[in-house]
Amino acid sequence: MSSDDYPPPNRGRENAIARYFHFEKFNTNFRTETLAGVTTFMTMAYILAVNPIILSDAIYINQSGDLFPQLVVATGISAAIGTLIMALLANYPFAQAPGMGLNAFFAYTVVLRLGIDWKLALSSVLIEGLIFIGLTLSNIRRQIITAIPMSLKSATAAGIGLFIAYIGLGSNLDAGGAGIIVANEVTKTAFGSLKEPQTLVAIAGIFITSAFMVRRIKGALLWGILATAILGWILGVTPPPQGLFQIPPFPKELFGEAFLGLVNLNANNFLDFVAVTFVFLFVDLFDTVGTLTGVAMKAGYIDENGELPRANQALMADAIATTSGAILGTSSVTTYIESAAGVSEGGRTGFTSVITAILLGLSILFIPLLQAIPAYATTPTLVIVGVLMLSNIAQINWQDLTEAIPAFLTLFTIPLTFSIAEGLSIGFISYPLLKAFQGKSREVSPATWILAGVFVLRFVFMTVRFG
Repeated sequence: MSSDDYPPPNRGRENAIARYFHFEKFNTNFRTETLAGVTTFMTMAYILAVNPIILSDAIYINQSGDLFPQLVVATGISAAIGTLIMALLANYPFAQAPGMGLNAFFAYTVVLRLGIDWKLALSSVLIEGLIFIGLTLSNIRRQIITAIPMSLKSATAAGIGLFIAYIGLGSNLDAGGAGIIVANEVTKTAFGSLKEPQTLVAIAGIFITSAFMVRRIKGALLWGILATAILGWILGVTPPPQGLFQIPPFPKELFGEAFLGLVNLNANNFLDFVAVTFVFLFVDLFDTVGTLTGVAMKAGYIDENGELPRANQALMADAIATTSGAILGTSSVTTYIESAAGVSEGGRTGFTSVITAILLGLSILFIPLLQAIPAYATTPTLVIVGVLMLSNIAQINWQDLTEAIPAFLTLFTIPLTFSIAEGLSIGFISYPLLKAFQGKSREVSPATWILAGVFVLRFVFMTVRFG
């Protein structure tokens, strides 16, 4: 037998990967999935610096020494674990990491405002994750996805697109962002100053990335990030990498503290603990459901019945990620809207997430390099992803106001409140009410009515408990 009868070693591995992740079924290939995974990583890599900064504000008040490096490790490892589980269990190109918003609620409301010890707050996240596992095993979370009307699914996807673009355009100059949209006391928001070099480079990056896209260059979103970053380095807007490698510490002062936090539970803080756990549970649940639905719509996963195949596997991956993240010492881990960047790059299988997970794990070794990529370098990609996801509004029946009004409220509320859960709340409450006003209440499923009631109660609870 000649050597020609044997495939090259690398080709054999690629074939095995293709079979495992069903590349042929999803009309994708090794190169596309790899580029998509790298793109997703590049758009969400900011969390490796931002999450430790936010959590540090809460943890440092009770802890001596600098825990930032340990928080970086906890963030990177929890994100890698969650993303890898999503890849292997659900075969979806969805990345996971500690959620923005949830980490701010953890630090600034739970710990600093309510005075709950950060270890007990981690215990709350742990309990939330365990409850999620139970809700997934009981099929409740999948039924919630199914209960979302198709118009709200499309609106959520479009709203996430606006949200992503808003994040990119409005990223703060002081944090290395683009500052294209800035805060304004009179008009709330306004166009930024073209005197700011970061803003100019970000705008140039949008045109560069757009040119890559219209020329259909493979990996356009990734090359856009790199081109914008390099342009900023060359022009001296931000400093280039000062190093590449750094030995990460084990998060010994964070690991397992979620278990020890329960020791501090007593009659004085029990009600606060229950309330905080409920809020974590609710926001994380609907942020995840909204993100899965929105990105799945973009990728074409939602079937004709409005269901997401392998929904339970995806939700279980999310639940396990939250639980493991709490044990490692970070706030709730959730599915990331930046996954849409990888989907827009062509990622369609879990191998995209495998690549992202590997990079998230390796990133804790290369913090100096990651920190050199400024936030404004991701603005062009986030804007283009917003454009691509906004196309979902074409699937909404704008002639039927009982469909159009809840859909509009959903996609409008998501970016302006910085919360997918808030957008879904408004949509879910208005949808059955408008159907009832039109005399078509029978078109609304019992599950949708129940969820609308839950959202109303949630607003009442949040107003009474947290103001």
